[in-house]
Amino acid sequence: MAIAMNADQRTGTTKGELRQLRLQGKVPGVIYGKQLSNAAQVTVDSKELQSLLRSHPNAVLEINVPSHGKTSVMISEIQRDSLNRQVLHVDFHQINMNENVKANVRIQAEGDSQGVREGGVLQVVMHELEVQCLPNNIPDAVTVDISSLAVGESVLVSDLKLPKGVELSADPEQVVLTILAPQKELTEEEAEDAAVELAEAESRSKEEQLEGVKSL
Repeated sequence: MAIAMNADQRTGTTKGELRQLRLQGKVPGVIYGKQLSNAAQVTVDSKELQSLLRSHPNAVLEINVPSHGKTSVMISEIQRDSLNRQVLHVDFHQINMNENVKANVRIQAEGDSQGVREGGVLQVVMHELEVQCLPNNIPDAVTVDISSLAVGESVLVSDLKLPKGVELSADPEQVVLTILAPQKELTEEEAEDAAVELAEAESRSKEEQLEGVKSL
């Protein structure tokens, strides 16, 4: 089911104009597509977009642009500020609801692993999985039951169960998650050494950040 979203057409393209739009709570964007003679320059509401990215980043959107009418799109690219992670720009790609698309879907582990109960550590290698299907068939997440996993065992992409009509685009032999063997307990001396190394690393990191700010 497509999620409705409104967009306003924009004419401003300079850095100053785009900055002003962001101060007004809007995110500049572009809609690309075969059915559009020219890419549509738009803005969308920042809060609405942020909420969408948290809950349904791969959703099919029915976006309404005054000059183009309603069209089905998906988010193809997000540009963020490197410091505060604020969304600076968004690209939408027009899609055909009757043609397959590729999308990254969240991987969600479920169950109480036998290996974890025995002291093992769950290591998630892949947090997302690329799939291919019709737009309306894109799942919100792919779940993995880890209940029977013992220490040293892994789940591969080929082990995942996908909904009907959804196909894999990723390497089937790629490891999704694994249960690592329990780590040995550190002695008091080893723990102190590790704490010193961590403190020194954090100190170096802070110095590098300060140097970076000074060079701006």
